[in-house]
Amino acid sequence: MLYDRFGRPVTNLRISLTQECNFRCFFCHREGQHFNAKLELTPDEIERLVRIASRLGINKVKLTGGEPTVREDILEIVGRIKPYVVDLSMTTNGGRLKELARPLAKAGLDRVNVSLHSLRRDVYRRITGVDMLETVLEGIEEAVKYLSPVKLNMTVMKGLNEGEIWDMIDFAAKTGTILQLIELEVPREVEGTAFFSRYFYPLQPVERELEKRAVETRERSMHRRKKYFIPTDYGIAEVEVVRAMHNTAFCANCTRLRVTSDGMFKTCLLRNDDLIDFLTAMRNGASDEEIVELLKKAVLMREPYWK
Repeated sequence: MLYDRFGRPVTNLRISLTQECNFRCFFCHREGQHFNAKLELTPDEIERLVRIASRLGINKVKLTGGEPTVREDILEIVGRIKPYVVDLSMTTNGGRLKELARPLAKAGLDRVNVSLHSLRRDVYRRITGVDMLETVLEGIEEAVKYLSPVKLNMTVMKGLNEGEIWDMIDFAAKTGTILQLIELEVPREVEGTAFFSRYFYPLQPVERELEKRAVETRERSMHRRKKYFIPTDYGIAEVEVVRAMHNTAFCANCTRLRVTSDGMFKTCLLRNDDLIDFLTAMRNGASDEEIVELLKKAVLMREPYWK
């Protein structure tokens, strides 16, 4: 297993498959990829990377974008990397889940995170730029049949959807999904901007209320996230809270290495000085051992953003 200089193990890869997306969420952080990359890893290259990483104790992979399901070869990618990992998941806007949930599960996908920031059609359209709430809800219903767990990612934003938190908790209980309440996360230089001031909604007060209502509370090892089991009229809802801003425990317990859509190792969502190009080496005939050395170099560059 690989450890960084701070003693944190690296056990999972978060691989961005593309920068393309069929939605236009106004707050999207683009997985920290603040440039327009047209180059994309091929299924061969993705499989090779995951195979190499699996030899080093990295046994979890999350596929992201952009929107990973806009790639026409998404089923091939899932099928090719599943043999090397014990946990294969995906983040998606859910726009194609109705048609893809079953084939993705058959190809080897274990679980899925669906971005669902509102249950109100007008608010959903304002946030995502598309009028596809019903399509996404149908996709979630289909995903629950074949993938487990299905998590709902709700980025809570002031003036937009902060009033829907408890409705979303009810929805999670009703659909048998897990709700992740996520604080808006930005780098230090954006923190003082009008954008951040306008939309940032602190979740600490919400978390205190969840603690009061929960019949059970657990703590995940990754990021030390709290998981609350909340009684509702529809049964027990499972709710996780993701608070990254100024959260030193969150960073101290990060086990993730990122991969950009154009073939770079990236150590942290909020850093822009941490890219290591492995794709050029691959395409120039580098051996597996040379790719391992680049991966190890990236791991040694990792450091907690919030210290």
